[in-house]
Amino acid sequence: MRPARFVPLALRDLRAVELRLMWLALVLATAALSTVGFLAQRLDAALKRDAAQLIGGQTVVQSDHPVPAAFVQKSRAMGLRITQTAVFASMAVGPGAQGRTHLVAVKAVDGGYPLLGSMELSPVSGGARRTATTQDGEGTPTLKLRRAPEPGTVWVDPGVAAQLNAPPQGPITLGTRSFPIAAVIQREPDRGAGFISFAPRVMMNAADLPSTGLIQPASRVTYRLATSGPPQAAEGYAAWAKARIDDQGLHGMRVLTVADGGPELGQNLQRGSGFLQLVSMLTALIAAVAVAIAARDFARRRLDSTALLKALGLSQTGVLLLVTGELVLLGVLAAIVGAALGLVGQASLLQMLAGVVDVRDLPAPGWQPAGIALLAALSLLLGFALPPVVQLARVPPLRVLRRERQAHRLAAWLLGLGGVAIFIGVLLVLAQDRRLAWIALGGFVASALVFAVLAYALVAALRRLSNGRRGVLALAARQLGSRSAQAVAQISALGLSMLALMLVAMLRTGLLAGWHASLPPDAPNRFVINIQAQQAQGFQANLKAAGIAQFDWYPMVRGRLVAVNGKAVFGRDYKSERARALIDREFNLSTTPVLPAHNRITAGTWAATAGPGAEGLSVDTGIADTLGLKMGDRLRFDIAGSTVTAPITSLRKIDWGSMRVNFFVLMPRNLLAEQPATFITAFFEPPADTHLDDRLAHAFPDITIIDLGYLLDQVRHMLEQVSTAVQFLFAFALAAGLAVLIASLLISRQEREHETTMWRVLGASTSLLRRVMAAELIFSGALAGFLGTLAAAGVAWVLARRVFDFAWTPAIWWLAVGIAMGALLALAVGWMALRHVVNAPPLRTLRAVT
Repeated sequence: MRPARFVPLALRDLRAVELRLMWLALVLATAALSTVGFLAQRLDAALKRDAAQLIGGQTVVQSDHPVPAAFVQKSRAMGLRITQTAVFASMAVGPGAQGRTHLVAVKAVDGGYPLLGSMELSPVSGGARRTATTQDGEGTPTLKLRRAPEPGTVWVDPGVAAQLNAPPQGPITLGTRSFPIAAVIQREPDRGAGFISFAPRVMMNAADLPSTGLIQPASRVTYRLATSGPPQAAEGYAAWAKARIDDQGLHGMRVLTVADGGPELGQNLQRGSGFLQLVSMLTALIAAVAVAIAARDFARRRLDSTALLKALGLSQTGVLLLVTGELVLLGVLAAIVGAALGLVGQASLLQMLAGVVDVRDLPAPGWQPAGIALLAALSLLLGFALPPVVQLARVPPLRVLRRERQAHRLAAWLLGLGGVAIFIGVLLVLAQDRRLAWIALGGFVASALVFAVLAYALVAALRRLSNGRRGVLALAARQLGSRSAQAVAQISALGLSMLALMLVAMLRTGLLAGWHASLPPDAPNRFVINIQAQQAQGFQANLKAAGIAQFDWYPMVRGRLVAVNGKAVFGRDYKSERARALIDREFNLSTTPVLPAHNRITAGTWAATAGPGAEGLSVDTGIADTLGLKMGDRLRFDIAGSTVTAPITSLRKIDWGSMRVNFFVLMPRNLLAEQPATFITAFFEPPADTHLDDRLAHAFPDITIIDLGYLLDQVRHMLEQVSTAVQFLFAFALAAGLAVLIASLLISRQEREHETTMWRVLGASTSLLRRVMAAELIFSGALAGFLGTLAAAGVAWVLARRVFDFAWTPAIWWLAVGIAMGALLALAVGWMALRHVVNAPPLRTLRAVT
């Protein structure tokens, strides 16, 4: 077809409301997908760009015990620069006899720190030598240093001094020693891509660590040996270190390299990322429904005009080129606009996430998300628009004189299936969590089939019930029954939109509310670890003196699982990342004469662990499933150089939401009697007693008090910021849902005009017709809202447990919200789209029919 003929025909078709709806749906889908794509790309590029700096070196050996000397000697022999650090949680205490306390993350660094990057500090009282000075946005001087704190001094995060009620220059107490504050940390190069940690940082010189007395036999410390040098030497050292760990079976050690990438997102940020991916996927799926409906309606309305064009000489190939060219043009324009909106959207999301992610100096967006958006738009058209539209090419010219139903061509639908497959592939590529993607896709497809069946059955039942009845509701029911195919399509499409919208609403509000409500009112808000055996009696006395009569109290021994049924186990033996992590770390082991109230025996007997002559282990069902353990398996633990072997005699289901002290493995008392142990406790501290933490920390300086109230506030802040970002994307999903609603209502526009004309010819008033149409819209919307909300509740329940790790049950009031929302949306949008049908002159409609 010559361009001179194509352009006017294409411009005429592009003015059609159906194609405009298709274009809007494509724009919304590509905008949502490209927004999340650009965001993920920029964050991933930042991690790769700074990977070496983020992990602290080109190759890092990480261990839960001091790194063996052989690793240090080998790195030096290979000509690599090295630095060693130790990170652990502890309590910091402010000055004075009753100074305030706060949980901090202590980091002890040696003279080679940092290997890569620089510390950015704000000076206090001239505490550090300046090597370079810059100005931040507010004009505060920032020092860039490449060395450790001077011995006898510390650097702290902003706010630490105020939290401890100390002057800006300190001093603060760590363990048994006080330190002046020499500088305030503004940026730490290897802190983990700038993600906020729960405890503020206190950095000290490693030479000062022994004098604090903070490291005890059961203390949890992460030791790191970071190396840097020529790439070949760094790679060679990484290979040597990995082989050494595997060959000698060194537990609790692993090797990090630049190729492994930077640290992963925290659990809550991963959950927020999952929310964003889910909303973008649902927007694309809703858009697919809108495209399919609009394309079908467009093809149906163009049958006569296409037949006329063919009667006037346009060939079948010309028609095919015309409709295909229109769809390609539509997809390209939608992808360009959608990608532009995606660029704006990701910039807005980054600002919303500024409190969770360090957004400074991120790499510029690449073209890949825009390319994927274009592929998504074209696959949407190929899978959902092309099959019905391409049928226009086979319309016979005789249709101008004789109307006949066209047979569907198998080739067109096979082509559509290919497009659907490509579209699903695009969604899977964009979804970092494949499980989330398959649950969303499976729930959407299954719901579509169920909605269609239920809608057909309900419409048929309404048609039978309304026979012989009078009134507005009976007329509305008969109207739906007379257009059963269009009614089923309309209800199913609107139901899918409601499924997506209600699912996002449930995840945004219901799941977050469920997470907050999962904490009992009297749940412990304080956990205390590292209580020494000689401190136990005095510590309990302090709690009772403060009016705290109920508290958890358990001895805690650290041991490593080294063998199962006499066979040595190593992390490399397991495929699951969680299993490998469990094998490579030390377990917290304990003993108790009474089964904890929040534990339930699912197999075996508790008496075999706590009764007379007990010699068996009680193991958590979750860890047993992860490690493939079963009743009767004999486990061997290495505890401070000695071994303990015992069989599994019971399995326990632990309620991890109880906020109580829990242990994966509980042992008989006699097996741990000779092992070095500390104690752990959990209790509820009344809000009125604001100084109990301070009194305990002063009386027992080497304990660690974990204030869960502070931690939960930090998590809540992160979730609020991420949920704000979800709300931003929710606007795309809502707009796509409205497009589906308009498209589904336009399906029956021509039939409605004909029916309305006949009713008016027979004497029906405009008021009656309006009431009948309103009743029909309200009923369709309410039914779609009911079906969509039920399906959304099911999908949300699965996602909550399988993906987002929430224990959540949907409330019954969600049904009322969904029904009301569906009815109101259908009435409001339907009335705006179809109000002219009631007012259309009967004579015009009759002339069109004749």
